[in-house]
Amino acid sequence: MKIALIGYGKMGHAVEKIALSRGHEITCVIDAGEEEKFSSPRFLAADVAIEFTTPATAVDNFRRVLQAGIPLVSGTTAWLDRMDEVKRMLEKAPQGLFWTSNFSIGVALFKKIISEATALIDDYPEYRPEMTEIHHIHKLDHPSGTAVSTADTMISSGNRLNSWTEDPTQAANDPAALLINHRREGEVPGTHIVTWTSPVDAITIEHRAFSREGFAFGAVKAAEWMVANHPRGLLSMKDMLGF
Repeated sequence: MKIALIGYGKMGHAVEKIALSRGHEITCVIDAGEEEKFSSPRFLAADVAIEFTTPATAVDNFRRVLQAGIPLVSGTTAWLDRMDEVKRMLEKAPQGLFWTSNFSIGVALFKKIISEATALIDDYPEYRPEMTEIHHIHKLDHPSGTAVSTADTMISSGNRLNSWTEDPTQAANDPAALLINHRREGEVPGTHIVTWTSPVDAITIEHRAFSREGFAFGAVKAAEWMVANHPRGLLSMKDMLGF
């Protein structure tokens, strides 16, 4: 499989390492300021593109890749305010965009467990949920995309929550608002913790990544799945994993 890498930071390097170890070829690397490479023969020869860049550049990158007719896998977050624009692009595209805020298979399992736990605990209002996400100091946006998607999972899995907030005062005054705390520490790849607290005890479910390799492996697996199945539209881990 020939892969074009868009973004060559820490995640781009991790994806390259995993892809090469699985026998794939990196046919083109496009980093910031190298947008002219989108029209290069090496980029156009790719079977799939994998994109980890910035919220400010992601949607323009999507447009260039889709216009080239190449399936796309992206893990860039904090662009979801432009989702309607991206969906319009995909209506006209013969290929798909696989996007998730977190490519870790463990995180996908974590969200499935959170969904089932939310439904179970929903009947016990004395247990109040709260979330904390912890990432490295280089991650400037908050809450993380994974925290937001996990919050959306909790909102859709029960009847007690209808929104999330980072404001502790708002959460204290609104039982239907899920509080999301964030911390930035060292080089932490990513930790997400959901806790339901009652006056007498607490229930905690946590996912803790040890390195970026789990994310990179999931991105390469998604690229393999896209090339093998040729799906259209907006795809996610649920489509690939079947739950």
